[in-house]
Amino acid sequence: MKLTETAWAKKSPRVTATALAAVVGLALSVAAPAVLPADCHAQSRRDLEPSARYVSQTGQGFVLDVTGSRPLLRFDRSTEIWVLRPTPAPRGDIVYRNDNGDQVLRVTADGGMTLYTTTAPQGSPVSQTGEAAPLLAPALTAVQLWQYIIRQSERASRALGRLVVVDVNIQPGSEAVAADALSTAVDAIARMSRSQTLRREADRIRRIEIVDQGRGPQATFSRGVLRIVILPRAGVAGRPSSARIVGVVGEDVLSR
Repeated sequence: MKLTETAWAKKSPRVTATALAAVVGLALSVAAPAVLPADCHAQSRRDLEPSARYVSQTGQGFVLDVTGSRPLLRFDRSTEIWVLRPTPAPRGDIVYRNDNGDQVLRVTADGGMTLYTTTAPQGSPVSQTGEAAPLLAPALTAVQLWQYIIRQSERASRALGRLVVVDVNIQPGSEAVAADALSTAVDAIARMSRSQTLRREADRIRRIEIVDQGRGPQATFSRGVLRIVILPRAGVAGRPSSARIVGVVGEDVLSR
């Protein structure tokens, strides 16, 4: 299935019969990621509620879901789900990092939690405020999926003030992860467009390509094309995070 979106220039979608048939019956939900080793799996859940909402002293709220094989986190007022990797730290602590290697959370042996963000790089203590539903993407019909792709294309184009072409070339069964990858890529573009230091790099993005053929998940950037390779069987863990995408575009600037 190959879907190319140019809705910034033309508001009416151009859907071929083949493309529409390929997405009929889609239920957009997070598939189970690959399973971690049993000891790491158990350690990453030490003294944590299965799925709960937390708030840091800086006021940043988030949901942490450890019901699956990989810890998942979503900040308030954000749609991106972050897949975290737990690693052991001194004094029996557990450090959770995103796929860009950034430290996001630290949990002590007695259950104390610290959140690390760009606004609180030294860390901010966290308190639990209650239970939360597990982190799953909403279900979409075939028509809703196409409309979703149009909205994401328009969102990227608005952020940069010009057309950003979206090209999704995937096999049936990859739709859920492809849609999540597209949303995450547009989140990265929107963040870069608001940054004084990254706006120039964001302006170089002319096209977003999402494919499911190759060694995923990964992102590359060359000659204006942001190419994302997804690994559908890994679910939400089968696409790169917005932080990784921002890093890839920045690395391209440094390599020129």
